[in-house]
Amino acid sequence: MTPNLPEDFISRMKEDLKERADLFLRSYSDAPKKGLRINKLKTDDELEEVITKGLKHIPWEEHGYYYNISFGEGAESDTDTDSNADTDADTGSDSKRDAGPAFGRSPLHAAGAYYIQEPSAMAPVRYLDIKPGMAVLDLCASPGGKSTQAASYLAGSGLLVCNEIVPQRASVLSSNIERMGIRNAVVTCHSPQELKDRFPAAFDRILVDAPCSGEGMFRKEPASTEEWSRDIVDMCAARQKDILDAASVMLKPGGRLVYSTCTFSGKEDEEQAEAFLADHEDYKGVRIEIAKGMRYAGSPHNKTLDMEYGIRIWPEDGYGEGHFAAVFQRDGEESGFGYRGASERPLSSKEAQKLAPYRDFIDSTFVPGDWKESLLDKSRLFMFGQRLCLMPEDSMIPLLSGLRTLRAGLELGEFRKDRFIPSHALALAVRAEDMMRTAELMTVDAGDLVSLTDGSDHTGKYLNGQTLDSGIIKGPGLATPGWTLVTVYGISLGWARSSGGILKNHYPKGLRIP
Repeated sequence: MTPNLPEDFISRMKEDLKERADLFLRSYSDAPKKGLRINKLKTDDELEEVITKGLKHIPWEEHGYYYNISFGEGAESDTDTDSNADTDADTGSDSKRDAGPAFGRSPLHAAGAYYIQEPSAMAPVRYLDIKPGMAVLDLCASPGGKSTQAASYLAGSGLLVCNEIVPQRASVLSSNIERMGIRNAVVTCHSPQELKDRFPAAFDRILVDAPCSGEGMFRKEPASTEEWSRDIVDMCAARQKDILDAASVMLKPGGRLVYSTCTFSGKEDEEQAEAFLADHEDYKGVRIEIAKGMRYAGSPHNKTLDMEYGIRIWPEDGYGEGHFAAVFQRDGEESGFGYRGASERPLSSKEAQKLAPYRDFIDSTFVPGDWKESLLDKSRLFMFGQRLCLMPEDSMIPLLSGLRTLRAGLELGEFRKDRFIPSHALALAVRAEDMMRTAELMTVDAGDLVSLTDGSDHTGKYLNGQTLDSGIIKGPGLATPGWTLVTVYGISLGWARSSGGILKNHYPKGLRIP
């Protein structure tokens, strides 16, 4: 479907792009680019190869791939075509995969094996240069694509704070953090201005993927053109400036800040970046290398700008829907990675005395090993309301008092009288090899690509919330009553409780699929 582009938008792009304008505008008749990013927190190399067989790599993300089916539309296929004669983009995928059902409906998606993400949206996190152990803030984080990508770079180490000002969107963000099995994240719901006083110079890396006029969404979501206007562009630019000002306070000396949008407006992109540097003398642009499918920012919007600290992705080049990113560094020397600020305290002695039901759960559910020991490490356990949570191994959780917090580290579960009920987040964060009882619903067969998106009767019943017969499902330890980790292709999917020859379903009601 070709969007009905606003006349003011067409006029501005013709003025900005000059001789390239026709090529740019014709690209809106092409199918949008679609991508997925493998979650290396839960997926090994073998399964990544199976999932992505026949798919093409996204140039700027090692574990990102193009695919051309329309998720949410069953077996209906979209075929991407590049109408531009001057592009060498090769972003198609194997036709057998295009003919299959949607990646978004796969049990692997529910298990967090991958995240469906527009390809050009994967570019900004690359330029954060995240290393394990860092404290990272994603300031405008919903729905969570860039946050979960940042978590992959942290590899379970350090701290990730994901913030979203709109409560409903923050809830979606929190759900995606949970689905991807991320153990070291905090999800908050505040304005950037509210956070800046709480977290001065607290983070090693900050991403500002700012709310914008969304011109890069026109091809993907044609209805979004109806919300666009020049006034919206001006309003977004003013809001972006305020967000960047707040972010600048929260970055440590020597730290890196990446500003990005999914729009083509120079006022929201290059001009915003130049104004930020003009207003913040303790920041400088960082020269970056571009990947295939990118162009340096500045040109063609303004021939006088030579922005080697910024990149653009243009839809007519055939690699994505469009994105802008600029990279800044704060003056000063880095003085060690990690969160800097007030932190939550571990369990008090009085609270630790009430852990018996939790210890019983751990002893009866987990095999001996590092993961079991970490779950019993009282120096990392803390209470968040009625929920028992786990701090990252090498980082503290920020002090949560006074913060609207949806997720605080890894939620382990809650106490109900003399029982401990494990959380869905814990199930999604653990590995099958750490468990005493597992129920494998589907196993990897590299030759059976269709099953990767079709699911099976057992997975369908489990995701629907039905009770399963433990005699049907194969897995070690099912004869012993107790909490059982349900897996698909070896990846954790949720809890069940084995008792009397059946598996009682504990998949959350709000996630169940009809």
